[in-house]
This record gives sequence, C-alpha cells and structure tokens, in this order.
Amino acid sequence: MMRKISLILLVFLFISGFAALGQSVYPGLFSNKFKVGVKSVMKTQCFDLREVRLLSGRFYDNMKRDSAWMMSIPVNSLLHSFRNNAGVLSGNEGGYYVTKKLGGWESLDCDLRGHITGHLLSANALMYAATGSAAFKLKGDSLVSGLAEVQQALGVSGYLSAFPEELINRNIQGKSVWAPWYTLHKILSGLIDQYLYADNQTALAVAEKMCDWAYTKVSSLDQKSIQKMIKNEYGGINESFYNVYALTGNTHFLKLAQLFYKADNIDPLKSEKDELGTLHANTFIPKVLAEARNYELTGDVKSKNCAEYFLYLMTGKYSFVTGEVGDHEHFFNPQTQSQHLTGYDGENCCTYNLLKLCKHLFCWNGNEEVMDYYECALYNHILGQQDPASGMVCYFTPLLSGAYKVYSTPNDSYWCCVGSGFENHAKYAESIYSHNDNGIYVNLFIPSVLNWKEKGIALRQTSDFPQHDIIKINVTESSSIPWILYLRYPEWAKHPSVRINGKSFAVKQSAGSYICINRKWKKGDEVTVCYPMRLEMVASADDPHRVALKYGPVVLAGELGSSNMPAPAPFSDPKLYNDYYRYDFHIPEGLDTSLSKSDLKSIKKISDKLEFVTESGVKIKPLYDIHHERYVVYWTTK
Repeated sequence: MMRKISLILLVFLFISGFAALGQSVYPGLFSNKFKVGVKSVMKTQCFDLREVRLLSGRFYDNMKRDSAWMMSIPVNSLLHSFRNNAGVLSGNEGGYYVTKKLGGWESLDCDLRGHITGHLLSANALMYAATGSAAFKLKGDSLVSGLAEVQQALGVSGYLSAFPEELINRNIQGKSVWAPWYTLHKILSGLIDQYLYADNQTALAVAEKMCDWAYTKVSSLDQKSIQKMIKNEYGGINESFYNVYALTGNTHFLKLAQLFYKADNIDPLKSEKDELGTLHANTFIPKVLAEARNYELTGDVKSKNCAEYFLYLMTGKYSFVTGEVGDHEHFFNPQTQSQHLTGYDGENCCTYNLLKLCKHLFCWNGNEEVMDYYECALYNHILGQQDPASGMVCYFTPLLSGAYKVYSTPNDSYWCCVGSGFENHAKYAESIYSHNDNGIYVNLFIPSVLNWKEKGIALRQTSDFPQHDIIKINVTESSSIPWILYLRYPEWAKHPSVRINGKSFAVKQSAGSYICINRKWKKGDEVTVCYPMRLEMVASADDPHRVALKYGPVVLAGELGSSNMPAPAPFSDPKLYNDYYRYDFHIPEGLDTSLSKSDLKSIKKISDKLEFVTESGVKIKPLYDIHHERYVVYWTTK
C-alpha cells in the first residue's frame, strides 16, 4: 500500500508543481501563524474547516446532537477541578455559588481529571470553524480565560492542570499514577486548536508557558529517568510539543518533543518490523502521530517510514471490517481475529487517532487507499458511535454476535472516548475535500459546500450516499483558468459513470485512483457521478467461515432484537461507569447468527433505503444505524 515513495518520484512531484509546501494537516490559511514551515514535500493540502460547510444529512445531524451536548456542559463545571487545584474561587466572585461537578473520569478523586476540558477546548474551536457560530467561540474564550487565571494562580513555572504537579513527580519516579502527561496533552492540544481555529491569542500564550514548564521539568532528567517516565501512557504530548515549536520557533520545544521518544516502540517500525504484539493500542498510535509531525517539521525520512509502515499494518492487517482496531484496547495477532470478536472491540479513541494519521499521509502522497480506509472507519465506526436518540457515545463498538452498543451518560461517564467523540462529530468536514495547486480533490461523498476563496472556486456536493449511488457536484463559482476536479475512484466502486452537464465523460482511470477532469470550468457546471455498489462478503483474517457483509463501503449488520437487554440504560447503575471491561451483555442462549448458502444468495434489498432481508427473515442494515438492540456483524456460514 503506502510504501516508500522513491526519491525520483518526490523530485518529480516537486518539479511538476503537484507538491505544496504548507502545514500539511494545518491548512494554508494557518501558514501565517506558523514560524516553522514544513521540511517535507506535500502532494495535497487540507482545506480549513471554515471553507467547508455540511449540508443536511446523517453527518450534519450527528454534528447538531454533538453541539447540543457540548453547549449543555457549564463552563464553571469544566473549570472546577482546575480552580480547586489552584485554590481559585469557582463561581460568582464574592458570593457563595455551588458549581455542578462532573463525575466519572472527571471527578475530583480521578487522576485523569481535566482531560475532557482539553477535548472541549478542541471541540469548541472545531465547531466554531465548522459552523461559524459565535456561541462556540464565546465558550472557548471563557474556558481559555479561566485556565489562564488558574495557570497564573499556580505560579510562575507555567504548570497548568486539574491535578497537583505531584502526579507528574510520581510519574517521573515510576510510582503508581494513571496517565498525567496524557491529560496535559489534551489540554495543550485544546489550547493549540483554540489559537488556530478560534484565533485566541491567550491560548497560545498559556500553551507556551506550559511548554516552558515542561522543558524545565524534563530537560535536566537523565535518560534512565525519562525512559522510566514514558513507560506510562503519555498520549501524543510530543506531537503537541512539535506543534508549539512550529508556532513559536522555540527550539527548546523541539528538543522537548524528541525527549518523549520511546525507542522500543518506534525503532522497529522505522525498520518495517511488526513487533506490536499485544501492546495497548491507543497508547501506541499517538506516538506515531508525533513521528509524522517530526517528519514534516524536520524532514526526518525515518519518521516518515515509521508512519507509513504503521498505517499499512493498521489498514492491511490489524483492522476489523469496520476499520476499528483492538480488543480490550490492545493489539492482538491478526491471524487470531475471529477469536477477538468480543464486546470490547474498537476503542473509539484509536480510530480517532488513526484518522488523524490518515490526514497526514494523504497530504504526503494523495494515495486513494488512505481515503478508502478513512471512509470505512468514518462510516462504520465513528458515525455509528453516537446514539441518535440521546447524542451519547460508545467507548467500544462490539463485534460479538448478540452484543449491543453501550452509551455514555450526560454527566457521569466522561471516558476518553467521550472526549474524542466531542471532536469526531465536530470535524466531519475536514477531509471531504483537499487540494493541490492544480485543483480540488473530492475525497468523501458527504453533502457539503466548499468555498475556496483563495482561488475563487466554490462547489456544492449533494447526495444521500450511501442510501443511493448518485453524487452531484455543482460548480457555483469558478476562476477563469482551467483547473482539475479529482474525483475519488474507490476500490469498492465498479465502473463508475461520469456526466458533465448531461454529457458522458470517459473515465480512463481505474479503481484505487482519482478520476481527473481538467477543463475550464464555469459557474453552473454540474458533474453527476454514479458509483455502483454491490453486496459482498468479507471474511475474517483467519476464518473463511466468519464473514461480514458490505454494501459499497458500508458494513451491514443483522438486527437481533432487544431480548434480555437492561432498561432504560446499560449504565443506569453508577457502579458500572468504569466497569465496561467486564460488562455482561446477557446474550440469550441459542441465538442464531448463521447464514446458509441459500441465505447468502437470496439476500434482497427491501426498500428504497439501505436495508436488506435474508431468506430466513433477518433484517440487515448499516451498523451505524443499529442502536438499542442486539446485532451481528460477523456471521457464521454453513
């Protein structure tokens, strides 16, 4: 797949003008904010979220539900643990005020407290960029102001957290503590997003002071102490250190990022050795994101090889049919995949981070296969993470036949996947389109509007994909010079047809590439594309008799009813908030999740929607649309 692009090809791309020097996943509109440019060659660049707007549809609906939950969480509640740590009054100054306290992983007795505030810094910034609504900027500004006050109260060092610095000291000493650097990463990343997407200058100042503190704290440690410290989960804080280095030009922060380098994890990947074993997946993936950023900022080709090889492993070997990875949060031998169809598959944070990695690699190489995986994981894992009835989200997406999705609660289950969920559903628009100097890539088939002001080009994409296979692209503004429309030609699509203003256009490319339409476009032009989809079986990696069903890029699941499911919600008992690893799905005995040969041949579409039925009467529909009932993804064939 995405293996080593030769030096000759890189030179060709640069000379031919396909490469764009920019900020990779950080769009060109942000270039004035970065003091350190990328040292790597880019084939494509992302658009700023402010240039894309979602139109009505499934993704838009998820975004609306996400935004409602985000806005319902009081600013004082999100700042309470920080203020408590710093001895700063929480509430109305000069008066008695009781702040509603957050529960679960945000409670005052949890080592991870503060991580959700970091995620919501990012999510509010992303939502502001994605919608233009000032409400999200105001909430983000309030959070940043509160954190700045806490940082000042904690002292001149620049330390900022919802827990005492002693937790960091314990981590350095190798003593028991959860993941303090992980939480600091979420806060630092959120401040960076507030600066980039919401232009909050205070956020960058607070972030820079945090990095000053971290540099003083860590740079004098010997290697033995550093390695002891980073045995514990530290998220992608080195990625954030790289980003603050790029924003400020302070080389101390570059050194700081490179100190958080776990050689026993990353070195094998640089040599294209698969030694993942049973490592914790989401402890691992952010380390690779840091390597991707290191490549972009320093030109270190070994870091590039690491990121490319790792994504190759994830997409080619380790992922389930849904794009999710891991069982009980850990990697496993891919040749035992069918033994890992459990109720604890697919920690959502892993997919959140893999999609971030996809963005980096697609900017480097414009490889369609990267977008095939991105689309698969987006539709089959991310989209279905959210419960349409409540807006709550899943931690895991079970692949155990007869299991069901277990959702968070509004106030007491602030898991890591709730945090990444806030961001996931705020930034659907970020990869629908990308561009090079010659034109626009249409990567995903999601109803949306693109306004590329720099080039004077605007597009409107409409469809109800994947319910139907027709995509329409209308040119609503265009420049006077020719440019290329790159239409993704997915591996799952069989012989797509293209019409421009009603006239057939000959498709010369093959699946796994981009259809290139180079012409002088004018306002009012319309491109209609038909991407034929078909029902197909995908066997598990180790057992040809365990198969999943796909229709185009969409994973289908069989409805198995709600017999013996707890009501009204699986986590109505507070004792279960942090016990999802041992959650009992009470799967009824004798549940039939088999398909006979006649079933496979006789599955029929039963409506104009994306719904099917087997000969034995089992209704099948997209996994992302199955909620509050049991289901089967991997069937047993007879």
